[in-house]
Amino acid sequence: MKSRFIIAILFFLVTYFSGNTQTIITDRPDQTESSSTVNKGSLQIESGILLAFNEDDLISERQILAPTTLFRYGISKVLEIRVLSQFESLKDQNTSQKINGISDLEIGTKIQLFKKENVNTEIAFLSHVILPTGSKSLTNDAFGTINKLSISHELNNTMGLGYNVGYDYFGKGNGDLTYSVALGISITEIFSFYIEPYGALLDFNNYESNFDAGITYLIQDNCQLDFSFGTGINHTMNYLSIGCSINIAKANNN
Repeated sequence: MKSRFIIAILFFLVTYFSGNTQTIITDRPDQTESSSTVNKGSLQIESGILLAFNEDDLISERQILAPTTLFRYGISKVLEIRVLSQFESLKDQNTSQKINGISDLEIGTKIQLFKKENVNTEIAFLSHVILPTGSKSLTNDAFGTINKLSISHELNNTMGLGYNVGYDYFGKGNGDLTYSVALGISITEIFSFYIEPYGALLDFNNYESNFDAGITYLIQDNCQLDFSFGTGINHTMNYLSIGCSINIAKANNN
Protein backbone atom coordinates (compact mmCIF):
# COMPACT_ATOMS: atom_id res chain seq x y z
CA MET A 1 0.00 0.00 0.00
CA LYS A 2 2.84 2.42 0.84
CA SER A 3 4.50 1.66 -2.50
CA ARG A 4 1.34 2.51 -4.44
CA PHE A 5 0.93 5.77 -2.53
CA ILE A 6 4.52 6.80 -3.29
CA ILE A 7 4.16 5.96 -6.99
CA ALA A 8 0.98 8.04 -7.17
CA ILE A 9 2.75 11.06 -5.65
CA LEU A 10 5.70 10.75 -8.03
CA PHE A 11 3.55 10.59 -11.12
CA PHE A 12 1.50 13.56 -9.82
CA LEU A 13 4.70 15.59 -9.70
CA VAL A 14 5.53 14.64 -13.29
CA THR A 15 2.26 16.17 -14.46
CA TYR A 16 3.20 19.60 -13.15
CA PHE A 17 6.94 19.90 -13.68
CA SER A 18 9.42 19.47 -16.51
CA GLY A 19 13.14 20.04 -17.03
CA ASN A 20 16.32 18.95 -18.79
CA THR A 21 18.48 15.93 -18.33
CA GLN A 22 21.58 16.10 -16.17
CA THR A 23 25.13 15.83 -17.49
CA ILE A 24 26.70 13.19 -15.21
CA ILE A 25 25.32 9.71 -15.86
CA THR A 26 25.71 7.26 -12.98
CA ASP A 27 25.00 3.61 -12.27
CA ARG A 28 23.59 4.46 -8.85
CA PRO A 29 21.27 4.72 -7.03
CA ASP A 30 18.94 2.44 -9.04
CA GLN A 31 19.51 -1.25 -9.76
CA THR A 32 19.51 -0.66 -13.53
CA GLU A 33 22.99 -0.08 -14.92
CA SER A 34 23.12 2.75 -17.45
CA SER A 35 23.90 2.01 -21.09
CA SER A 36 26.50 4.83 -21.18
CA THR A 37 30.22 4.61 -20.48
CA VAL A 38 32.29 7.37 -18.90
CA ASN A 39 34.33 9.55 -21.25
CA LYS A 40 37.84 8.51 -22.23
CA GLY A 41 40.32 9.54 -19.56
CA SER A 42 37.63 10.32 -16.98
CA LEU A 43 37.50 8.78 -13.53
CA GLN A 44 34.03 8.52 -12.00
CA ILE A 45 33.61 7.62 -8.33
CA GLU A 46 30.16 6.55 -7.15
CA SER A 47 29.92 5.97 -3.41
CA GLY A 48 27.15 5.52 -0.87
CA ILE A 49 25.82 4.09 2.36
CA LEU A 50 23.05 1.51 2.52
CA LEU A 51 20.98 0.24 5.44
CA ALA A 52 18.89 -2.86 4.72
CA PHE A 53 16.72 -5.31 6.65
CA ASN A 54 16.05 -8.84 5.39
CA GLU A 55 13.77 -11.41 6.99
CA ASP A 56 12.50 -14.91 6.21
CA ASP A 57 11.45 -18.00 8.15
CA LEU A 58 15.02 -18.61 9.33
CA ILE A 59 16.74 -15.24 9.76
CA SER A 60 16.16 -11.62 10.60
CA GLU A 61 19.19 -9.67 9.42
CA ARG A 62 20.37 -6.06 9.34
CA GLN A 63 22.90 -5.15 6.67
CA ILE A 64 24.99 -1.98 6.46
CA LEU A 65 27.22 -1.12 3.51
CA ALA A 66 29.33 1.86 4.58
CA PRO A 67 30.67 2.67 2.16
CA THR A 68 30.10 0.88 -1.10
CA THR A 69 32.25 2.48 -3.82
CA LEU A 70 32.35 1.96 -7.57
CA PHE A 71 35.32 3.30 -9.55
CA ARG A 72 34.78 3.74 -13.31
CA TYR A 73 37.55 4.77 -15.71
CA GLY A 74 37.08 5.47 -19.42
CA ILE A 75 39.55 3.61 -21.64
CA SER A 76 37.94 4.69 -24.92
CA LYS A 77 34.67 6.14 -26.21
CA VAL A 78 32.96 2.78 -25.80
CA LEU A 79 34.93 1.02 -23.05
CA GLU A 80 35.36 1.54 -19.32
CA ILE A 81 36.95 -0.51 -16.56
CA ARG A 82 35.24 -0.86 -13.20
CA VAL A 83 36.22 -1.76 -9.64
CA LEU A 84 33.67 -2.22 -6.84
CA SER A 85 34.68 -2.43 -3.19
CA GLN A 86 32.54 -2.23 -0.06
CA PHE A 87 32.72 -2.52 3.70
CA GLU A 88 29.89 -4.66 5.04
CA SER A 89 28.35 -5.15 8.47
CA LEU A 90 25.80 -7.90 9.16
CA LYS A 91 23.83 -8.32 12.38
CA ASP A 92 21.57 -11.23 13.26
CA GLN A 93 18.56 -9.53 14.86
CA ASN A 94 17.66 -12.70 16.77
CA THR A 95 21.04 -13.39 18.38
CA SER A 96 22.69 -9.94 18.07
CA GLN A 97 25.72 -11.62 16.49
CA LYS A 98 27.69 -9.22 14.26
CA ILE A 99 30.01 -9.74 11.32
CA ASN A 100 32.12 -6.86 9.99
CA GLY A 101 34.58 -6.79 7.13
CA ILE A 102 35.32 -6.29 3.45
CA SER A 103 33.13 -7.93 0.81
CA ASP A 104 34.60 -9.75 -2.19
CA LEU A 105 36.19 -7.39 -4.71
CA GLU A 106 34.52 -6.99 -8.12
CA ILE A 107 36.50 -6.06 -11.23
CA GLY A 108 34.84 -5.61 -14.58
CA THR A 109 34.14 -3.68 -17.71
CA LYS A 110 31.30 -2.02 -19.58
CA ILE A 111 31.24 -1.97 -23.37
CA GLN A 112 28.87 0.29 -25.29
CA LEU A 113 27.57 -1.77 -28.18
CA PHE A 114 25.26 0.74 -29.84
CA LYS A 115 25.01 4.52 -29.79
CA LYS A 116 24.18 6.75 -32.75
CA GLU A 117 23.41 10.42 -33.13
CA ASN A 118 19.70 11.12 -33.62
CA VAL A 119 18.83 7.62 -32.40
CA ASN A 120 17.21 7.51 -28.96
CA THR A 121 18.36 3.99 -28.08
CA GLU A 122 21.65 2.92 -26.49
CA ILE A 123 22.86 -0.61 -25.73
CA ALA A 124 25.76 -1.74 -23.54
CA PHE A 125 27.09 -4.97 -22.01
CA LEU A 126 28.53 -5.11 -18.50
CA SER A 127 30.49 -7.92 -16.88
CA HIS A 128 32.19 -8.25 -13.49
CA VAL A 129 34.40 -10.97 -12.06
CA ILE A 130 33.95 -11.52 -8.32
CA LEU A 131 37.25 -12.30 -6.60
CA PRO A 132 37.20 -14.26 -3.30
CA THR A 133 39.19 -11.57 -1.47
CA GLY A 134 36.71 -10.63 1.24
CA SER A 135 36.89 -11.10 4.98
CA LYS A 136 36.58 -14.67 6.24
CA SER A 137 32.92 -14.51 7.24
CA LEU A 138 31.82 -12.50 4.19
CA THR A 139 33.63 -14.07 1.24
CA ASN A 140 31.99 -16.65 -1.03
CA ASP A 141 35.34 -18.50 -1.17
CA ALA A 142 34.82 -18.91 -4.91
CA PHE A 143 35.09 -16.93 -8.11
CA GLY A 144 31.84 -15.56 -9.48
CA THR A 145 30.53 -13.35 -12.25
CA ILE A 146 27.87 -10.67 -12.77
CA ASN A 147 26.66 -9.96 -16.32
CA LYS A 148 24.06 -7.55 -17.66
CA LEU A 149 22.76 -6.35 -21.01
CA SER A 150 21.70 -2.73 -20.60
CA ILE A 151 19.29 -0.97 -22.97
CA SER A 152 17.94 2.57 -22.66
CA HIS A 153 15.55 4.79 -24.59
CA GLU A 154 15.23 8.58 -24.41
CA LEU A 155 11.45 8.98 -24.53
CA ASN A 156 11.51 12.79 -24.65
CA ASN A 157 13.48 15.71 -23.17
CA THR A 158 12.47 14.82 -19.61
CA MET A 159 11.86 11.07 -19.53
CA GLY A 160 14.05 8.03 -20.10
CA LEU A 161 13.47 4.29 -19.83
CA GLY A 162 16.24 1.83 -19.04
CA TYR A 163 16.19 -1.89 -18.49
CA ASN A 164 18.64 -4.70 -17.76
CA VAL A 165 18.57 -8.46 -18.14
CA GLY A 166 21.37 -10.50 -16.70
CA TYR A 167 22.87 -13.63 -15.24
CA ASP A 168 24.85 -13.83 -11.97
CA TYR A 169 26.87 -16.77 -10.68
CA PHE A 170 28.41 -16.84 -7.20
CA GLY A 171 30.40 -20.07 -7.32
CA LYS A 172 27.65 -22.52 -6.39
CA GLY A 173 24.22 -23.61 -7.57
CA ASN A 174 22.78 -22.65 -10.94
CA GLY A 175 23.13 -18.90 -10.64
CA ASP A 176 20.45 -16.21 -10.86
CA LEU A 177 18.59 -14.63 -13.75
CA THR A 178 18.04 -10.92 -13.06
CA TYR A 179 15.99 -8.05 -14.47
CA SER A 180 15.26 -4.39 -13.75
CA VAL A 181 13.21 -1.65 -15.43
CA ALA A 182 13.77 2.00 -14.45
CA LEU A 183 11.73 5.02 -15.51
CA GLY A 184 13.67 8.24 -14.90
CA ILE A 185 12.12 11.70 -15.04
CA SER A 186 13.78 15.13 -14.84
CA ILE A 187 11.80 17.61 -12.74
CA THR A 188 14.27 20.47 -13.23
CA GLU A 189 17.79 20.77 -14.62
CA ILE A 190 19.21 19.59 -11.30
CA PHE A 191 16.49 17.43 -9.75
CA SER A 192 15.32 14.02 -11.05
CA PHE A 193 13.62 10.92 -9.74
CA TYR A 194 13.04 7.33 -10.81
CA ILE A 195 10.80 4.38 -10.07
CA GLU A 196 11.88 0.80 -10.68
CA PRO A 197 10.63 -2.75 -10.39
CA TYR A 198 13.42 -5.34 -10.26
CA GLY A 199 13.94 -8.93 -9.28
CA ALA A 200 15.61 -12.28 -9.88
CA LEU A 201 14.98 -15.95 -10.46
CA LEU A 202 17.26 -17.27 -7.74
CA ASP A 203 19.02 -20.52 -8.57
CA PHE A 204 16.54 -20.81 -11.48
CA ASN A 205 13.96 -21.82 -8.87
CA ASN A 206 12.81 -19.11 -6.47
CA TYR A 207 11.36 -15.86 -7.89
CA GLU A 208 12.07 -12.69 -5.92
CA SER A 209 10.33 -9.40 -6.78
CA ASN A 210 11.21 -5.90 -5.52
CA PHE A 211 10.42 -2.24 -6.03
CA ASP A 212 12.50 0.87 -5.40
CA ALA A 213 12.44 4.60 -6.08
CA GLY A 214 14.79 7.49 -5.56
CA ILE A 215 15.88 11.03 -6.32
CA THR A 216 19.08 12.61 -7.63
CA TYR A 217 20.29 16.17 -7.11
CA LEU A 218 22.96 17.71 -9.32
CA ILE A 219 25.27 19.93 -7.26
CA GLN A 220 27.52 20.70 -10.22
CA ASP A 221 27.78 19.34 -13.75
CA ASN A 222 30.15 16.65 -12.48
CA CYS A 223 28.79 15.97 -8.97
CA GLN A 224 25.51 14.34 -7.94
CA LEU A 225 23.81 13.43 -4.66
CA ASP A 226 21.23 10.66 -4.42
CA PHE A 227 18.69 9.13 -2.07
CA SER A 228 16.79 5.88 -2.63
CA PHE A 229 14.63 3.34 -0.84
CA GLY A 230 13.37 -0.12 -1.73
CA THR A 231 11.09 -2.86 -0.54
CA GLY A 232 10.42 -6.51 -1.28
CA ILE A 233 7.16 -7.35 -3.06
CA ASN A 234 6.89 -11.09 -2.38
CA HIS A 235 9.37 -11.25 0.51
CA THR A 236 10.40 -9.13 3.49
CA MET A 237 13.13 -6.65 2.58
CA ASN A 238 13.55 -2.91 3.05
CA TYR A 239 16.46 -0.56 2.47
CA LEU A 240 17.48 3.09 2.53
CA SER A 241 20.52 4.52 0.77
CA ILE A 242 22.27 7.85 0.30
CA GLY A 243 25.22 8.54 -1.93
CA CYS A 244 27.44 10.93 -3.84
CA SER A 245 29.03 10.58 -7.28
CA ILE A 246 31.73 12.70 -8.89
CA ASN A 247 33.31 12.68 -12.34
CA ILE A 248 36.94 13.79 -12.59
CA ALA A 249 37.55 14.61 -16.23
CA LYS A 250 40.92 14.34 -17.95
CA ALA A 251 42.72 17.69 -18.02
CA ASN A 252 42.62 19.48 -21.37
CA ASN A 253 46.23 20.35 -22.16
CA ASN A 254 45.87 22.74 -25.09
